[in-house]
Amino acid sequence: MRCGAGGESGLHGVGDGRTSILRPLRGLSSFAMVTHGLRRGLWSGGRRAGLRGTTTQGRKQIDRVSGGTYATFALAMDLFEEIVRMRHAGMRGALATIVHTNGSIPSYESSRMLVREDGTIAGTIGGGCVEAEVWAAAKEVIQSEQPRKMTFNLNHEAAYDAGLICGGSLEIFVEPILPQPVLYLFGGGHISTALARIAGQAGFAIGVVDDRAAFANAERFPMAAEIHTAYEDGFAKIRPGAASYIVIVTRGHKDDMRCLAWALTTEARYIGMIGSKRKVLSVYKALEKEGFSAAQFERVHAPVGLEIGALTPDEIAVSIAAELIAIRRNSGAALPHKSVRLSQAAASSRSTSSLAASSGSSSSPGSSGSSGN
Repeated sequence: MRCGAGGESGLHGVGDGRTSILRPLRGLSSFAMVTHGLRRGLWSGGRRAGLRGTTTQGRKQIDRVSGGTYATFALAMDLFEEIVRMRHAGMRGALATIVHTNGSIPSYESSRMLVREDGTIAGTIGGGCVEAEVWAAAKEVIQSEQPRKMTFNLNHEAAYDAGLICGGSLEIFVEPILPQPVLYLFGGGHISTALARIAGQAGFAIGVVDDRAAFANAERFPMAAEIHTAYEDGFAKIRPGAASYIVIVTRGHKDDMRCLAWALTTEARYIGMIGSKRKVLSVYKALEKEGFSAAQFERVHAPVGLEIGALTPDEIAVSIAAELIAIRRNSGAALPHKSVRLSQAAASSRSTSSLAASSGSSSSPGSSGSSGN
């Protein structure tokens, strides 16, 4: 069997950064059938069907590896253009690149395969069992948002690889493709202007919503990609997703509450609201009366930011930006968040009431009368 034609050979490698040993993989034939339908532009008659143009460099590379088996090497799409499109659309994916080769392999160094979050793919790293294993690893990379290096040896005994013997080895680097995070600021006051500046420098795109045109404008927020001068307009036009972060810093409880009510219905990755713990709990209880459940508030960071003793608007903005970055980098679990949970507040209230009742029952009538004199 020619190397790279083992799409249904039933083999796979364990790619955990160590050298892989190819061994049987159940269901690989199904994978081959699925990818046959998902791949954009399959090899057919020595060229990819429905392609635009060719690349001389790519043709030379593939001819060098395959001995001219494919006379024309053309791309179904420019992978980098697709990555840009995906990031603008808020989509996630993973890019697998062959970064090192040794000996004969079913592809060539620097070949790439893009795996989208829905499992569809573009490009190829040679097909067969290696591509199947990388596809599965790419799905994990998308979820973890952490890169991974995989190493495969293709020179084992035929008894182990059903004929897929190339005599070479290859290293593949799989990296996450993530959309640019977008921070939506509801409220255009002093904290928002400071936070927009800091978050923008940290790589966040900025959107601002305030019902006062004097506060929501390009002069105050020159870095903002979008500005809305009515909350209802923002609710109607903004579509938060997995890369969206919402921070509510309006000028009053009423606006905070309706902004939070809307935010809870979205798929935003982060929702934060400024205010004291007492104010936060009062907003939660008010929204509970409108039909929201206590469980829905568990995803809210309120009071917003990390506990760093911040006092000024700039310091508060730093504490909020730090929390945003921690959530973005999946490292916020061990940090001192200021947020209060409704369940914790209820438990604390019950404990206080129980302690007070216990203290009252232990007091004698005599001592109570003495303290009244």
